[in-house]
Amino acid sequence: MCGIAGFFNPFEHYSDSSLHYNDILNRMNLVQKHRGPDDDGTYLSDTFAFAHVRLSIIDLSGGHQPMTRTYYSSNYTIVYNGELYNTDELKSDLKAKGHTFQTTCDTEVILIGFIEYGPDFVKKLNGIFAFAIADERTNELYLFRDRFGIKPLYYTHMNDTVIFSSEIKGIFEHPFVKPQLDISGLNEIFSIGPAKTPGVGVFKNIDEVLPGYFCKCSKDGLTLHQYWKLEAHEHSDSLEETIEKTSYLVQDSIKRQMVSDIPICTFLSGGVDSSLVSAICSNELKKKNKQLATFSFDFVNNNRYFKSNHFQPSQDRPWVEKMVKFLDSNHIYLECDKLSLADKLTDSVNAHDLPAMADVDSSMLYFCSLVKQYNAVTLTGECADEIFGGYPWFHKEECFHANTFPWTMNLEPRKTLLKEDFIHELNMEEYVDAAYKNSIQETPRLEGENQTEVRRREISYLNIKWFMQTLLTRMDRCSMYSGLEARVPFADHRLVEYVFNVPWSMKFHNGVVKSLLRESAAGLLPEEILYRKKSPYPKTYDPGYESLLAKKLIEVIEEPSSPILQFIDKTKVYFFINTPSDYGLPWYGQLMAAPQLIAYMLMINYWLLKYDTKILI
Repeated sequence: MCGIAGFFNPFEHYSDSSLHYNDILNRMNLVQKHRGPDDDGTYLSDTFAFAHVRLSIIDLSGGHQPMTRTYYSSNYTIVYNGELYNTDELKSDLKAKGHTFQTTCDTEVILIGFIEYGPDFVKKLNGIFAFAIADERTNELYLFRDRFGIKPLYYTHMNDTVIFSSEIKGIFEHPFVKPQLDISGLNEIFSIGPAKTPGVGVFKNIDEVLPGYFCKCSKDGLTLHQYWKLEAHEHSDSLEETIEKTSYLVQDSIKRQMVSDIPICTFLSGGVDSSLVSAICSNELKKKNKQLATFSFDFVNNNRYFKSNHFQPSQDRPWVEKMVKFLDSNHIYLECDKLSLADKLTDSVNAHDLPAMADVDSSMLYFCSLVKQYNAVTLTGECADEIFGGYPWFHKEECFHANTFPWTMNLEPRKTLLKEDFIHELNMEEYVDAAYKNSIQETPRLEGENQTEVRRREISYLNIKWFMQTLLTRMDRCSMYSGLEARVPFADHRLVEYVFNVPWSMKFHNGVVKSLLRESAAGLLPEEILYRKKSPYPKTYDPGYESLLAKKLIEVIEEPSSPILQFIDKTKVYFFINTPSDYGLPWYGQLMAAPQLIAYMLMINYWLLKYDTKILI
């Protein structure tokens, strides 16, 4: 993968001050160098300024960016972050129309496809991507983002200038932009976080290109265009046909995403999702007499401290061992200790430019840094639960009927440490309710469906739009912080479009959670793996970790200059720290309970310090 950045003003003459503007571009590249350690470049014309850092995966020698092609005396330039999985089909079509190619990389295919078809060419792409194209014939900038927001793209529009970057930190390198936070941004952190309202950049005046959208920027301003959305359709396939088609789509997506000029690996937890991805990759590599590399994650002494609960019924290690034997993979067990876990909380903020999923995030960042020592491309099992209905809130009555986000049904735990006047000013309930209702209103529906089926569509849509986006963001930032490319084959738009419209009776056939995925994987996995009860991403249960966090938070609140003191109550903090923790009652998702609330507050304090953010309330 890569990092992109740049700026555009249709009324400017950047080339008249090239030293100044190239310096900005170089700084944008420098702060995102972790996303692309192998190469970098810049491009400057009168109205366009592009920067790019590259992680070389395809066409290692020929894929330098920014990439420019000239047609009929006009330049077209692209900076691109992503991977296409239908490059060969697209290239064949373009060759048939008379185009020639100088490289074998997908970047050139996108650029020439844009020249041939215009911005609608994005509809033909199967992949994960965020890219910018400068059309100097029309003096227009286009910003594109993939259908599920797997790859990030932030922007701001001020003083006729559009500034964009893969990560927010790149935008802050432009002198026009300063970190500011208003009441909406504070609600994103304290009321919604670690999720984020789609399209919102949290910092004031910073937005994110919405998944399935592109922006057109010209002398007439900036306009948003939706090129893809989920739709509701009648499902006419029989159960047998549905299983067969699902099996094809899953396997085709995984096989397509194995494309690479360097070796790939997989993350393996011993659950059905990662095991299926690993099994298909292993089978394909064995055809070439190659062995798959797999990695699993856990915490030091977790076998001693693990506490089984409703959300996390079992440890992964025994199941991983079964799969390693089944696959005959080259497996490496990775562990994280409590000190590294706590220390990496700040790195997680550095990676996201925002507070993130506490140690659920910092541990993934740590593990990705270790995997990168062996491989630069991995496939993961992310997104299967959102698509096939694996989470508890698809099944539990109180979650299913909750008139709010089912992964955060009670906002009271979020208020536990906050000052009363700040709680009043936030008005959490109103902010969350508005965000929830906006998503409910846009849920695709079919006429004639009963209320139960309507609600099932709503739950599915909320998961795809919100919860899946949070985990995709986590995977991108954690992996790219170490220059590791993580691919998510379950987020193939063809698969999501199909499964979204499959009736619940087929997804939950015979009362089995994720039965459609399990039945579509029959014969590819051992039966005990195929029907293993879901256990989410691991977290530490070491009481010493929570003690370590508590000590750090006390140090923060006893430091008078700590910015988080504007928002949290010291008395409440001491009471909370001295109260026994409940590891089984999360305040977000399935894993974020009391220790993670402490970690999240530490992240917020560090984040406010790092950016010297101006609070506008």
